[in-house]
Amino acid sequence: MKSNKFVEELKTKSDAELAQELVAAKKELFNLRFQNATNQLDNTARIKEVRRNIARIQTVITEKSRA
Repeated sequence: MKSNKFVEELKTKSDAELAQELVAAKKELFNLRFQNATNQLDNTARIKEVRRNIARIQTVITEKSRA
């Protein structure tokens, strides 16, 4: 599973790295949405994938803060 490997990789990162990863993912999502609005986006499934990655990153951040 690709997502499990991604989550395991996230769990090994520090809080600062996770925050940086979250900012980068949100920027990518903004750019994808902008491209979609201007009909320049070919792979619309990428939006869904990035949104889920953002949720995964936020989940790992929450788990680390509670631990």
